[in-house]
Amino acid sequence: MPYPPLVRKAPQQARSREMVERIVAAGRTVLVERGYDAFSTNRVATVAGVSPGSLYQYFPDKAAILAVVIDRYWEEVAERVAASLADRIGAFGPSMVRDTADALLTALEADRELLRVVAEELPIQRSKERRAALERRVRELAATYLAARPDLTHRPSPAIAAWVVVNAVENLAVRWVLDQPSVVSREQLLDEMVALVGGYLLA
Repeated sequence: MPYPPLVRKAPQQARSREMVERIVAAGRTVLVERGYDAFSTNRVATVAGVSPGSLYQYFPDKAAILAVVIDRYWEEVAERVAASLADRIGAFGPSMVRDTADALLTALEADRELLRVVAEELPIQRSKERRAALERRVRELAATYLAARPDLTHRPSPAIAAWVVVNAVENLAVRWVLDQPSVVSREQLLDEMVALVGGYLLA
């Protein structure tokens, strides 16, 4: 996986790549276990089993480690949702919407505690910038499909419709995973998402 510009020295050798991966994994662990406010390079170095000096060879500060951890988290979520959407692109309908929403829920449920930190503890701007990658990737797929199949929606703009649908489903999914409301089960939520998307596209 390529490393962002914030990584001080891009690892070339296997040993260096393994070191960076240990630091990133440790950063994820510290973020989940200690939260954003207690996140520090010293704690990450301790969990990774490396010296602070070794850590600083690759990451200039804790913000650089956080950037990689958060980018990877949203990339993992985006990969699962985009793959589900792409696999079902030829069979649009309630089942496709349900399967894609289910893939999103499953991806978010895979690390609920990291999602909680990312969604509720990180400064708004930092979280918003990273989360945008998920929204943009899925939105582009949805807009492309809606533009190719104008018979599936009465909405005048595929791009606008995709933006509304993706944001509505994503925000519902995030809140359900974090809040675990007793008023609605997982299956009921999926039913409501299908009704919401279907009703909107055909209105």
